[in-house]
Amino acid sequence: MRIAHLTAALFAATLPMLAASPASHSAGWEHSLAAAQKRARAEKKVIFMDLWAEWCGPCQLLQKKVFPTPTAQAALSRVVPLSVMVESMDGTASAEGKRLAARFKLNAYPTLIVLNADGKELRRSVGALDPDSLAKFIAGK
Repeated sequence: MRIAHLTAALFAATLPMLAASPASHSAGWEHSLAAAQKRARAEKKVIFMDLWAEWCGPCQLLQKKVFPTPTAQAALSRVVPLSVMVESMDGTASAEGKRLAARFKLNAYPTLIVLNADGKELRRSVGALDPDSLAKFIAGK
């Protein structure tokens, strides 16, 4: 009986952690530049764009270990986050990814770009960043 009570308590305690899993963070992310621009104009924010490939190790590190951190989440809350997978595991480019890769002259993954609401590039970083460096990059420091 006591074990069942303990199991229920442990399950209840882990629910907030499950809610904060990386999958739940995807709700705030846009996946097209047009949608991000519309939201950026409405919210009077800049856009943080992550151009990535499914096969890219540093891209996966950002997605699974950096973006979910409290530091990164705080920084991302001040922008409109845009995530565009440019290439799938087999190297096939998505239509939006192909268009953005050409427009922003993408040559490495991940490429992180801060844009104004009109889509003008303000700054860029190539490669994975740790949470603190990501927050500074987003803030323009």
